[in-house]
Amino acid sequence: QVQLVESGGGLVQAGGSLRLSCAASGRTFSNTWMGWFRQAPGKEREFVAAINWSAGSTSYANSVKGRFTISRDNAKNTVYLQMNSLKPEDTAVYYCAAQARGGIRWYGESYDYWGQGTQVTVSS
Repeated sequence: QVQLVESGGGLVQAGGSLRLSCAASGRTFSNTWMGWFRQAPGKEREFVAAINWSAGSTSYANSVKGRFTISRDNAKNTVYLQMNSLKPEDTAVYYCAAQARGGIRWYGESYDYWGQGTQVTVSS
């Protein structure tokens, strides 16, 4: 059974940094995407960033480009999201997600496995 476990969320002041981790277990991922999504209260879930397990290529939402960096450690089956220059509008529950067979990297419906989420709160 595939499990994704996020960690690293918390409360930080605007301008600060946080690093989220997502540890995957239960299967080996190859040429598929691992993504981070977020959902703020009263808003729809939105794509944040994604990385291809094999190629290492990355993709970012415009709202986080230049501030967030996604990376992976294949040996540890773990994906990271380094978040710098955080803004109050980054406040949300952050979820990591994994694809079983590939698909559109920014489309949530193309992801088959989801973590439980970790809260990120940025104070002004």
